[in-house]
Amino acid sequence: MSIPLRQQLTVGWYVLRQKIAGVRRYPLVLMLEPLYRCNLACAGCGKIDHPEEVLDKRLSVEECVAAVEECGAPIVSIPGGEPLLHKDMPRIVAEIVKRRKFVYLCTNALLLKKRIDDYAPSPYLTFSVHLDGDRERHDEMVSQAGVFDRAVEAIRIALGRGFRVTVNCTLFEGEAPERVAAFFDYVTGLGVEAITVSPGFDYERAPRQDVFLPRRTAHQLFRNIFRLGEGRGWAFNHSSLYLDFLAGNQDYRCTPWGNPTRNVFGWQRPCYLLVNEGHAQSYRALMAETEWDRYGTGRNPKCAQCMAHCGYEPTAVDDALAHPIKALRVALRGPRTDGPMPGRPVPVIRLRIDEPARVKPPAGS
Repeated sequence: MSIPLRQQLTVGWYVLRQKIAGVRRYPLVLMLEPLYRCNLACAGCGKIDHPEEVLDKRLSVEECVAAVEECGAPIVSIPGGEPLLHKDMPRIVAEIVKRRKFVYLCTNALLLKKRIDDYAPSPYLTFSVHLDGDRERHDEMVSQAGVFDRAVEAIRIALGRGFRVTVNCTLFEGEAPERVAAFFDYVTGLGVEAITVSPGFDYERAPRQDVFLPRRTAHQLFRNIFRLGEGRGWAFNHSSLYLDFLAGNQDYRCTPWGNPTRNVFGWQRPCYLLVNEGHAQSYRALMAETEWDRYGTGRNPKCAQCMAHCGYEPTAVDDALAHPIKALRVALRGPRTDGPMPGRPVPVIRLRIDEPARVKPPAGS
């Protein structure tokens, strides 16, 4: 794990306050999605399949700041779409940083070189650059040649300017552990702060449906990768127990309220990944009215294969607070890479893309 001490202490104190106050469901990371428009069409993305009138929508600076203040999470992740396409993104970031929230600005980095002067280095701002593997693999997954090289150039520029930079890596079907390990070596050598990693979520409207990893396959892949990583100095932007979960050693259930999502439609139920479950018009309504027990592995077929950090990292953080010795032991030794895996294999379930939403989105969405 490689998360700066300031951020660890801030988040730890925040979580402890929630526990002392007896709050059962609290946000850890706000997923702030101010637009769906993107300048790429990635093979495993389910976010860009919207009509033009939706892709043209934007959250205003005021709406973004209101969401941050209403939610109160200590970390704000800004995905998309591509956030750097938003003309007011520098103001949005500046306002969030002013409130001492840790901002992860998620970007494919195609515009980062051009727009970097619009931002100021800060311990509260991180550029999270999306790279799904080495040059050949990444360009294949984003369906465009040359993107990897442009992203790496932008990473070097950002690091040279003193910005915090992480790499966000999503793994798909057909990954070779040795190739992933070599990629992790490469980005570590670039000098990025850490790597964020998880299996791709099988979006039902993604352009390709053959790229997603079944859960059991993903567990074994991560075991193989972590075994190769011993002594190689990789730093991950995760808790030790989430990494242990990826390796199949923790039988967690997701905590969807840990990463609530505010997008152009409102507050998305129940999480960032399920796009057809409706929206609430306030954070309070999201928390009070969402039927949380209907979601998660074993409860909803759409969640069957999910292992994404937006659902399981909050669970791991909560477990670490409840069992600090276990978390410390895993942090010191690394995830276990052999032995039995808890739980049962989850069958692969594919849903029709025309399946109706269970909760209707608000009017106009």
